Amino acid sequence: MKDILIIVPDGGMLFEATGIADILMQANRLHAEEGAPPRYRIDVATTQPHQVIHGQSGLNLLADYRLPELDPRAPRDTIIITGRGTNAEEGCAVIDWLRLAAPSTRRVTSICGGAMLLAESGLLDGRRATTHWRLLEEMQTRFPAVNVEAGPLYIQDGPVWTSGGVSSGFDLTLALVEDDYGFTLARDVAQNMVMYLHRPGGQLQFSRFHLNQASGSGPIGELQNWILENLAADLSVENLAERVAMSPRNFTRVFTRDVGVPPARYVAEARLAAARNQLEQTRDTLDKVAAETGFGSSINLRRLFEKQLHLTPGEYRLRFHARKMA
Repeated sequence: MKDILIIVPDGGMLFEATGIADILMQANRLHAEEGAPPRYRIDVATTQPHQVIHGQSGLNLLADYRLPELDPRAPRDTIIITGRGTNAEEGCAVIDWLRLAAPSTRRVTSICGGAMLLAESGLLDGRRATTHWRLLEEMQTRFPAVNVEAGPLYIQDGPVWTSGGVSSGFDLTLALVEDDYGFTLARDVAQNMVMYLHRPGGQLQFSRFHLNQASGSGPIGELQNWILENLAADLSVENLAERVAMSPRNFTRVFTRDVGVPPARYVAEARLAAARNQLEQTRDTLDKVAAETGFGSSINLRRLFEKQLHLTPGEYRLRFHARKMA
């Protein structure tokens, strides 16, 4: 039997922890049908001075233990951290405990922002890792020793596993079951819970680049607004620089300083975001979407979607379209 400790921060999404526990318990139930003993023993711990974990939904979860009650040096199979908490003090408590626990634990994993605690503990130094797509840049900036990867739902690097945001922890948990007890049990768990064992379209987080809104009325802010309203125009660096009466070199420097990304990337992400919105909310043909968002042709649109999202535009629309589209 494998001992699994799930550390749950206060104020987070409780369905991460409860969903993981349900997947593991489903593995126990399916295996028990064959007359075998349970495969997993699951304990839930909190850093709070009491055993009640408050979820951001307003619901509460009763933990089995307070983290300080547990001996970090006791041998364990797997530790799963389902977030980083709402305050630095709580995070520090987990980090300190984890540094002592890791040497006697076979496998350490994180869900969503929990990867930030693994990074701060040093467990991700020199390793590949991921986290929620909104935290990727912060993680890379704060922890340059970590090889941060955008996109994958989860990553295994030796004994350390990290996953992206929220429900990607369920993909990781199924992968843990498959790693522990083989494909057949993991497949049966997925099918019983009406889940994908491996999601179609590749292991990918469908992140959205944050298009910073213009923060002022200066030339760069005005240009940002103009770009978003004229995606089908020629938005080369040279043409954009000419609009604000700057040399291309100086324009690139000023734009990057004020916006946070180079102009070429801003344009590319703006076009991709607009195309995604149209695919989600309209029935427009791919040729029309491509023309209105600056890709020129549906072939160019398809190439970028396959490169960035690992899906064709048609597959993306099938997966994310609004129930009622214009």
